[in-house]
Amino acid sequence: MRGSDYAELKAFAAVVERSSFARAAEHLGVSPSALSQTIRQLEARLGARLLNRTTRSVAPTAAGEQLHARIAPLFRAMADAMAEVSAAAGQMSGTLRINTLGMAARQIIAPRLGRFHRAFPDVTLDIVVDDGLSDIVAGRFDAGIRVGGRLEKDMIAVRLTPDVKMVAVASPDYLARRGPPQSPADLHHHACINWRLQTDGRAYQWAFEKRGRRIEVAVSGPLVTNHSDIGVAAALQGLGIAYAFDRERVDEYLAQGQLVQVLADWSITRPGLFVYYPNRHHQPAILGAFIDCLLDRDLARSGP
Repeated sequence: MRGSDYAELKAFAAVVERSSFARAAEHLGVSPSALSQTIRQLEARLGARLLNRTTRSVAPTAAGEQLHARIAPLFRAMADAMAEVSAAAGQMSGTLRINTLGMAARQIIAPRLGRFHRAFPDVTLDIVVDDGLSDIVAGRFDAGIRVGGRLEKDMIAVRLTPDVKMVAVASPDYLARRGPPQSPADLHHHACINWRLQTDGRAYQWAFEKRGRRIEVAVSGPLVTNHSDIGVAAALQGLGIAYAFDRERVDEYLAQGQLVQVLADWSITRPGLFVYYPNRHHQPAILGAFIDCLLDRDLARSGP
C-alpha cells in the first residue's frame, strides 16, 4: 500500500467515525477543504461514491459502509500493536478514546485526570460524555462506561462501582403540602419528576419491588428530563417526587435535610457502573493503565 493510499483511507475512516468533515479535519490536523479533496481523490481512484454529504451531515453510502467495515478493524489492530510496542519499551503514548455517561465522567474520571496525566504525560485522553448509549465500536472508541444492565453485547466488562439502590425523594415543603406516598400506587396522585430514556425517547416507568413483588408505575408531573441533575434540582425546589439513580448528590441533600426519602422499603437495586471494551485478543496497554487508575489499583502498586 502506498503512503497516499493509507492517508486517504485514514481520512475516510475519520470522517465516517465522527460524522463530520470539520471534526475529522480537527482530529487529523488538516483543513476541512484539504480533507474534502483527499476524500474526492479516494472516491475517484475507487470509482465509487463513499459519502453522502448535505449541508448539515455526512454519512457513508452502502459502498462506504462496506469499505469502513473492512478497514476499521485494521486501523484498530495497528494502533494496538504500536501501543504494545511502546509499553514494552517502557513508554505509553497515543490517544485513548472513552465514551462515558455524564455521571461516571463526574464521579470517577474527573477526580483522577491529574494522576493519570502525571503517570502517562504522552497519552491524550479523548473523553466523550454521552448518555445516549452510542455504539463504541462504530464510534471507534477504545472503551465505554455504562450501567451494568445496559452494556453492549460481546464486550469485556470490568466493574467500577457497587450496585446502587435507587431512592425516591421529595422536598420537605412538597411533602408538607401533599403528604408522603405510602405505596407506589399512591404516585398516581402525586406530581412526579420523570426522565426520558435517551435510547428510544420513552418516559421511564418507575420500578419498585417488595418481598418479591415487583411493579412498574407510569408517573406524570410538571417535568420530564433526560438529565438527572435537572430532576434533582426540581425535587429540591418542591416540584414533586424524583426517583434517582445518581446517589452522590442526592445523599448529600438527604443528609442536610433538603430532601426526604419516601417509599424506602420499595426501592429497587440497579447494577453499578462498568467500563467495557471490545473482546480482542489483547487489551491495549494504555486502556489497561487507565482502568487501573479508575480502580485506584495504580495507587496500590505505587505505595504511599
